[in-house]
Amino acid sequence: MLRLATSGNLRFCQASEFTATFGGGEANVAVSLANYGMDTEFVTRLPENDIAQCCIKELHKYGVGTKYIIRGGERLGIYFLETGAVSRASKIVYDRAHSSISDIKPGMIDWESVFHDADWFHWTGITPALSQGAADVCLEAIKCANKMGVTVSTDLNFRKKLWKYGKSASEVMPALVEGCDVILGNEEDAEKVFGIKPEGFDVTSTGGHVEAAEFESVCRQIMKRFPKAKKVIITLRGSVNANHNTWAGVLWDGTTLFRSTTYDITHIVDRVGGGDSFMGGLIYGLLTYKGDDQKALDFAVAASCLKHTIYGDFNMVTVEEVENLMKGDGSGRVSR
Repeated sequence: MLRLATSGNLRFCQASEFTATFGGGEANVAVSLANYGMDTEFVTRLPENDIAQCCIKELHKYGVGTKYIIRGGERLGIYFLETGAVSRASKIVYDRAHSSISDIKPGMIDWESVFHDADWFHWTGITPALSQGAADVCLEAIKCANKMGVTVSTDLNFRKKLWKYGKSASEVMPALVEGCDVILGNEEDAEKVFGIKPEGFDVTSTGGHVEAAEFESVCRQIMKRFPKAKKVIITLRGSVNANHNTWAGVLWDGTTLFRSTTYDITHIVDRVGGGDSFMGGLIYGLLTYKGDDQKALDFAVAASCLKHTIYGDFNMVTVEEVENLMKGDGSGRVSR
């Protein structure tokens, strides 16, 4: 997508110009993994025009492969961002109707070629929210990945503003999630999509503190409903205000609930893409620290903590920077 953001903390009605960058759920994950030195390919449908070409060049800049991007359709999707401050929440306005990816249909992408020699396929709940065609293609991809033995992960990513084509997330998502080995979400995703929530929990009244143990029941319920899943992960965001959040996560492997360090993020630069940076870190961790789910979770949380300090959708950090934070080096001292 093309991201158009107001400068600083201006409201939409105050803005006379917008800062243009690119981003989007799966693309953000791909950039994170490429930054960590992993081979990645971003698969989508883009129009044949100069704006889409700029998007492709931006992905190339970060080392993300684009050979499976197909061309067609009329336009690139856009989202507008107004960054909040203190007690005023940020706002996003989507302009994605009739975008190239929204108008995609089954059969347009050769998934067997895409998954040849692939280890992992990641998709988010944003894609099937766009249109029935996008949902159908997502299911087509998941089934092919399952057949070819490729690990499949999802970030549930519920976006109520996008589900407008006559189907709800609870109608569409279960068939897609059934094919997943790794499931990531937050407390809102689990509740809005599957009706699963921790008893007595209200995200608006946490005061910035979220108790990890409350989410073991959520993980258990998700894994019971989707038995193919080997790991269920919940991100835990406590919101003091728009600039100050706490950030942590839990991972359930069917037996043990792993809990991360909780980071106190007091001066957020940009929280958009925070969940995607978590997913990118998690995939890297699960592939790199095999058999050490605690370290994989800790890497994901540290990586996404750092993302909150970086403007734009992409998490432009290195493995060394993430591992230094994991070791407790969060001083921000100048590196000379």
